[in-house]
Amino acid sequence: MASTTSLAKRLLLGRPFRSDRLKHTLLPKRIALPVFASDALSSVAYAPDEILLTLSIAGAAAYIYSPWVTLAVAVVMVTVVASYRQTVHAYPSGGGDYEVATVNLGPKAGLGVASALLVDYILTVAVSVSSGVSNLGSVVPWVEENKVGVAVGAVILLSALNLRGLRESGTAFAVPTYLFIVVMVGMIVTGLIRVFVLGEDLRAPSASLVIDAEEHHLTQIGFVFLLLRTFSSGCAALTGVEAISNGVPAFKPPKSRNAATTLMLLGSLAIVMLFGIITLARATHLQFVEDPALQILSGPANYVQKTVTTQLAETVFGPGSIMLLVVGGVTAMILFLAANTAFNGFPVLGSILAQDRFLPRQLHTRGDRLAFSNGILFLAVAAIVLIVSFHAEVTKLIQLYIVGVFVSFTLSQAGMIRHWNRLLRTQRDPDRRRRMIRSRAINTFGMGLTGAVLIIVLITKFLLGAWIAITMMVVIYGLMVAIHRHYTRVAEELKPTDERPVLPSRNHAIVLVSKVHMPTLRAIAYAQATRPDTLTAVTVNVDDTDTRNIQQEWERRQVPVPLTVVDSPYREITRPIIDYVKSVRRSSPRDVVTVFVPEYVVGRWWENLLHNQSALRIKGRLLFEPGVMVTSVPWQLRSSQDRDLERLDRGLSRAPARGPRNRGDDEESAERADSGSGQS
Repeated sequence: MASTTSLAKRLLLGRPFRSDRLKHTLLPKRIALPVFASDALSSVAYAPDEILLTLSIAGAAAYIYSPWVTLAVAVVMVTVVASYRQTVHAYPSGGGDYEVATVNLGPKAGLGVASALLVDYILTVAVSVSSGVSNLGSVVPWVEENKVGVAVGAVILLSALNLRGLRESGTAFAVPTYLFIVVMVGMIVTGLIRVFVLGEDLRAPSASLVIDAEEHHLTQIGFVFLLLRTFSSGCAALTGVEAISNGVPAFKPPKSRNAATTLMLLGSLAIVMLFGIITLARATHLQFVEDPALQILSGPANYVQKTVTTQLAETVFGPGSIMLLVVGGVTAMILFLAANTAFNGFPVLGSILAQDRFLPRQLHTRGDRLAFSNGILFLAVAAIVLIVSFHAEVTKLIQLYIVGVFVSFTLSQAGMIRHWNRLLRTQRDPDRRRRMIRSRAINTFGMGLTGAVLIIVLITKFLLGAWIAITMMVVIYGLMVAIHRHYTRVAEELKPTDERPVLPSRNHAIVLVSKVHMPTLRAIAYAQATRPDTLTAVTVNVDDTDTRNIQQEWERRQVPVPLTVVDSPYREITRPIIDYVKSVRRSSPRDVVTVFVPEYVVGRWWENLLHNQSALRIKGRLLFEPGVMVTSVPWQLRSSQDRDLERLDRGLSRAPARGPRNRGDDEESAERADSGSGQS
C-alpha cells in the first residue's frame, strides 16, 4: 500500500518515466512553438501598454510617435531573430548564449551571460504572471482584488505542469497559445477592416478622456530621453527569443533547422500582432496613461483603466460581448503560460551550469518525469518572492526587466563574431566562406544594435528599478564563482596522488556503551569480528547509580572486553568521549581509532525523535577528527519490520546522487551530450 505522500505525488506528477524514455519527450515544431515562444508572443499583451503609458507622460499628442517606436522595436526583433538563427545552427547543444560566450569570450563572459539569463528567467515568470492577472482582472473584478494570491496560485500550477514533463506541459500549452494567436489576429483584422475598409468611426472607451501630461515643459533633450525610455519599455517584446537557442535539444531532428524555423515564426507573429495592436489603438484614439488618478482630468465617473487589449476588444466586438470575454480570457491565459518559457529555459541552463560546477549539483539531476525538478522548484520560489514583494504590479516589475536579456544578447553576438572569425581562418571552400561572412555580418549588426539598446535601457531604467536586476546579477555571479571555487578545491583535495597510501600501525576499537542491552552486545560482537589490535568499551559517568548498574551487569555477564568509565562532572556526554578518543589517538599518529556506535532502527518518523539523538551528535562530532573511523551498528526494533522495504528500495533508487563528482573530460562530454538531448 502506497503512503499518503507517495500517492499525492503520483496524482500530481504521474508515474515516473524510465531514463530510456527521454528520447520520446522531444518536441515537433507545432508543440515547440507554444512551449518556447509563448513569452515573446505574449509580450504583445503588455508591450503596447508600456509604449503608450510612457508616451502619456508628455500628453496625448505624444501618441503620434507610437508607430515609430514600434517600428524601431520591430527592427530590433528582426535583427535578434536573424542573429539567433545563426546561433542555433552553430551551437545546437542547448547551452545557448552561455555556451557561445564561454567558448568564444572566456568563462567570465559566460558567467556574466548566465547570471543575466537566470535573473531574466525569474523576472519573466513574475512579469508574465502579474500581467496575466491584470488582464484577467479587467474583466473579472475579483481577480484584481486578489491579484497577489491569484498570481502565486498560477506560478504553483505552472510548476506542477512542468514537473510532469515537457511533452505533457507542451501539449497543455499548445491549444491556449494557438487560440491566442487566432483571437488576436482576428480582432486586429476585424478592427482594421471596420475602420479602413468599411469607414466606421470606432472609438475606444478611453478616447473621450482628457488627460494631462505629467511633464508640461519637456525640453528637446528631455523629449528625446522620453522616446528612448518608451523604446526601451517596448523592447520587452523581445524577451523570450533566447529561450529557443537554449532549448534546441528539446526539438525533434533535425534540431537546428526546426529551431531556426520556430524562431522565424515567432518573430513574424510577434511583429504582426505588435504592429496591429498599435495601429488599431491609434485608429480608435485609445489612450492609456501611467497614473490615471493624476493624469485623467475629465471622463466617465468612476472610470477604471483597462488594459490596451481589453479596450480594443470592447471597441471592436462591443461592450459585454462574448468575444470581449474571450479576448480577456485568452490574453490572461497566454500571459500565464508565457512563464512556461522560463520554466523550460531556466532548469536547462541551471543543469548545464551545475554540470560545469557553477551551481549546486542538485540542479543537474532529473526527477521522476525526466524534468529538472530542482530547477523548476527554485525558479517558482524566486518568482513568488518577487510577485509578493512588488504586489504583482506590472509597471513596477517591468522596470527590472529587459536588462538581463540584452546583456546576454550583446555578449552572445560578440561571441558569434569571434566564432566566425576563428572558422574563417581555416576554411578554404568559397561557398562556405561566403555563408560564414554573411553570418558574421548579421551577428556584427546584431551586436551593435543590441549593445545600443542595452545602453539605452541602462540609462533610462537604472533609477526606476534596473539597478535591482543588476544587483541580482552581481550577487548570482559572485555565488557561482564561489561555488566553482569550492568544487574545484574539493576535487583537487580528492585527486589521487602517485604516492602509495601509508597503512596504519594499529587499529584501536572503541565501543560506546549507554546500557548493557542487545544493541551493545551486538556492537561488541561485531567489533571483535573485525580483529582490532585493541578493543575497549567506554561509558560516560553522568549518574553514579546508572554507572554502577552498568558495571555490575557487565561483570555478571562476564563480557570479555574491558569497560572504561569516563567521568563527566558537568553531565556532558559528547565532550568526554571526544577527549578519550583523542587521548588514544595521541599516543601514535599512525594509529587508527574505530568507534562503534550502537543505534536503533525504527519504522516510524516520530520514533526517530525519541531515539539516537546522542548517537547523532557524537557521530557528527567524530567525523571532524582525523584518523577516526565511525561505524554504526544497527539494531532493528519491531516497528522497523513493518516497513515496505521493496517500496523503500524503489524510492531510494530514484533519489538523485548528491554532491560533486570528480570526472574526466570524456565523462563530462558524455554528460553534456545527455543533458543536451533532454529538456526541463
